[in-house]
Amino acid sequence: MILKLKPILFFISVFLPMLSILANDSTFVVYKFNIKEEIAAPVQRKTHEAFEEARKMHADLILIHMNTYGGRLDAADSIRTMILRSKIPVYVFIDNNAASAGALISIACDSIYMTTAANIGAATVVDQSGKPVPDKYQSYMRSMMRSTAESKGRDPDIAQAMVDPRIYIEGIIDTGKVLTFTASEAMKFGFCEGIAESVPEVLTKAGVKDYTIVEQQFSWTDNVIHFLINPFVSGILIMVIIGGIYFELQTPGVGFPIAASVVAALLYFAPLYIQGMAENWEILLFIVGVILIAVEIFAIPGFGVTGVLGIIFVLTGLTLSMTGNMGLDFTGVALTALVKSFFIVVIAMFASLILSFYFGKKILTSTIFGHLALDSEQLKEAGFTSSDSTYQSMVGNTGVAFTVLRPAGKVKIGDDIFDATAEAGFIEKGKKVRVTGYQTSQLFVIAIAELEGGNE
Repeated sequence: MILKLKPILFFISVFLPMLSILANDSTFVVYKFNIKEEIAAPVQRKTHEAFEEARKMHADLILIHMNTYGGRLDAADSIRTMILRSKIPVYVFIDNNAASAGALISIACDSIYMTTAANIGAATVVDQSGKPVPDKYQSYMRSMMRSTAESKGRDPDIAQAMVDPRIYIEGIIDTGKVLTFTASEAMKFGFCEGIAESVPEVLTKAGVKDYTIVEQQFSWTDNVIHFLINPFVSGILIMVIIGGIYFELQTPGVGFPIAASVVAALLYFAPLYIQGMAENWEILLFIVGVILIAVEIFAIPGFGVTGVLGIIFVLTGLTLSMTGNMGLDFTGVALTALVKSFFIVVIAMFASLILSFYFGKKILTSTIFGHLALDSEQLKEAGFTSSDSTYQSMVGNTGVAFTVLRPAGKVKIGDDIFDATAEAGFIEKGKKVRVTGYQTSQLFVIAIAELEGGNE
C-alpha cells in the first residue's frame, strides 16, 4: 500500500502546484531554491537545473534562499553568469551569511534581501589553509566583483573592497581590512533592497502579491546521488571496494569478491563524477593503483616500491575524487574538506582490511559456504591426498610453502601437497613451515623462522 501511495504523493507535491498555476494565469509564480552549502560543482549543477525548471514553467521570479560561507571560484563564476544571463528576474534572500563566493552570487542578483543578523562580503580568494592566494586570482575576483556590481547599478569600488584590503573608501572601509556589510550597512550603501525575516516577508517588501511558490524538487536520481555521496555511505563503499580486492587476491577465480568490488567502485565514483567532483585522471589513478598492487603480489616477490606506489595511488584517487579540486589546482578547496576526505578513506581502508582478515579466516575454515578457495580438482597422481588421517598425522611436521600463502595456499610435506592457511601474515613460496593444526581438510601452518625467533 505504501509503495502504491508514493506516485500519488509525488504527483500531489510536484504537479498539483503546476496545475493550479496553469488554472490561474494571473498568479505570480515564484520559483525558489536553496544555496545553503559550500559552493562547488554540486551547487552549480543544482542551480542550472533550477533555472531550466523555472524557464520551462514560465516563472515570474527566481528566488535564491542563501546561507553559505563561500566555496569554489569557478563554480561561483558559473552561477553568477547564469544569473546575469537570466531573462527571469533573480532575487536572493540572505538568511545569515553570503560570504566570499556567496557575495559574488548575491551581487549578481537583481535584488538582495537580508535578515537582520545577516552579513555579506569577505570575498578574498583563499587556499586550503585560509591564506590569500596569489594576486592573479585576487585580480580576477576583483574584476568579477566590479563588473558584476556595475551591471546591477551597485558601487563597483565597494564591491572591490570586499576582495582587496588595500581599498580605502572614506566612511566605509580603511586600508588593511576586507569589507563585510551588516544588513543595515548593506541597505545604506545600496547592496540590499530590504531587510526581512522570512520568504513571505521578502515577497511582500518586493511588492509581490497573489503569488505561488514552487520549490525545487529533486528527482529520484538526484536523491540516489545525494545518498551515495554522503560521507558515511562513501566510507562503506570504500570498505567494500578494498575488501573485495583483498578477498579476490586471496582466492583468485572465485569471482564474487571482485564483482562486489567493481559494483562498489561504480557506486562510489559515478555519483562523484556526475556531480563534477571526480575527474577522469583521479579514477584512472585509482585503477592504476589497483593494478600495481596486483603486480606486486603476483609477479614481484616481497612488497616494495610497486606495492607502495599502488597504495598511494589508490589512496590519492579515492581521496581527491571526494574533493572539488580542478586537476592539481586546489584553490578554493577548504583544507578541512581535504583532510576530512583523507581520513574517511584511510579509516574505511583500515576497517576493511581488519574485517577482511577476521572474516577471511572464518570463511576459509567454515563449511557453510563450502571451500571458496582452492576447490579445483586435485589428482592423487599429482601428489595430492584427501585422507583425514593423513592430514591429522601432519600436525607437527615441517615442510615448505609450495605456493605463496596469502594466507591460503599450498604446502609440500615430503612428496605430498596439502591445502594450508598461514596462522599469521603471508608466507612466501619456498619458506620452511611447520604444521600447527588441522581443521576441515585444511592444515594451519606458521613459518619456522617465526617459531624459532627468526633462526631457521
